[in-house]
Formats: sequence, C-alpha cells, structure tokens
Amino acid sequence: MALFRSVLHALWMLVTVVPWGIIMCVSSLWKRGVPLYWMAVRWLGWAIGGARVLLGIRTRVSGMENLPTDKLAGAILLVKHQSTLETFLMPTLMPHPLAYVFKKELLYIPFFGWAMARLDMIHIDRSQRAQAFNKVVNQGRKLLAQGIWIIMFPEGTRIPRGQKGTYKSGGTRLACETGVPVIPIAVTSAKVWPRKAFIKRPGVVDVSIGPAIPSVGRKPDELMREVEEWIEAEMRRLDPEAYANSPSRPARQEAVS
Repeated sequence: MALFRSVLHALWMLVTVVPWGIIMCVSSLWKRGVPLYWMAVRWLGWAIGGARVLLGIRTRVSGMENLPTDKLAGAILLVKHQSTLETFLMPTLMPHPLAYVFKKELLYIPFFGWAMARLDMIHIDRSQRAQAFNKVVNQGRKLLAQGIWIIMFPEGTRIPRGQKGTYKSGGTRLACETGVPVIPIAVTSAKVWPRKAFIKRPGVVDVSIGPAIPSVGRKPDELMREVEEWIEAEMRRLDPEAYANSPSRPARQEAVS
C-alpha cells in the first residue's frame, strides 16, 4: 500500500509541475518578485496537500509566535534537513516570502528548476566558495531589506533520521554581516519521508520553530553552536525513538552552505 500511495503522489507531482512550470515561466515575462513567489507557493501547497491526501502525511507546527511580526523585519531561517518535504513545506508555512540558498545545478531540472530560476533566490556555484559567499551576502542583504527572509540548511545536505551532520556557519556569517536574527527550526520529516527514499509512510511531521537569536555582536561560529545545540536538543525531544540506541554522529556531507 505504501508503494502504491507513493507512486500516486509521484504522478501527482509530475502532472502538476509541468503546467505549473510553464505558467511560471510565461507569467515571469510581466510579473516578478513577490507576486511570482506566491504563485510558486501555490504549487508547493498542492505538493504538500497531495502528501496529506495520498500519503497520509500530516504536519504539526509549534512556535509560530517566535517569528518576527514586522512586515520588513529580516530573519534567517536555519532548518534541520532530513528530506525534500521541508523544502516544499516551509514556504507554505511562513508569512514572509523566502529566498533559498541552493546549488545552481537545481536550475537545470526541467520545469521545476526553470520556474525556480525566475524567482528571487540565491543560487551558488559550490566550487567557488569565496565568490559564492560574497554572492550570498550581496543578494541576501538586498532581499532582507525587502522583507524577504533567507532560508538555509546549515548541515548542507539531507541527514538520515537520528544522525547529525556538520553544521556550517554560512547562515550565521550572513546573519552577522547583516545584523538580522537567526531562527532555528527542527523538523522530523525523516519519520515519514526518509532521505532519498521513494516510498513514504503515513504519519505526523513535527515542525518546531525556535526563539529568534540576535546576531548583533556575536561571532558566527559561536552563534552556529547555539543554533546547533537548540536544533539537536529539539530533535531528540520531538523524535526520541530515533536517538534511543546510539549517540548522534556526523553524517557524510554532500553539499556546502
């Protein structure tokens, strides 16, 4: 049954992303910025709705009161990364437009990547570390000034359930450069949508949004340690079964942030 439901969801994603990608690319000829972003979020809502109906995956969110309420308040979201689910889910939850920092190779994915290329996102060349971070700072500063929040996965890649990757300080370096707070977010998506898995299982994904952590006067590494401690402690609280038998150990890294 899980395989059948997963096939149905994959078909749902396929048959909806093709027309959506075309509509996004055509609409971008006269519509850009925030209006186009909310058009993109509509398809992400279809993907998450399909996961709820076809896969039986529900989400339970706590900590929304920790998000900044001012319209132009900046924030950098640093999110635990276990599967594709949170990539689609976060824009559907947040009251502000988000700009992902991601590897430029994703832009070559037919329809989905083409649509992403029309949005105000920050795509980087991972082989050029210094230039990539300068691009993140320059574009991030402009986007934050417009009230667009930056979202990053500090571990850099999807991490198996119950494990911890190496937290890299790109997000906190950006926060210290721009003076905006960071918001740690724990997500238990691997319980139902494991890393690189085609077959998904029904269940509840917990999303816990932590208190905003000021960056002014902080050092990036110190700030990232605080983010890491909060996220990993929260992961153990939300999903104790995953951490019951062995201590967390760094997972093999596949990407940089």
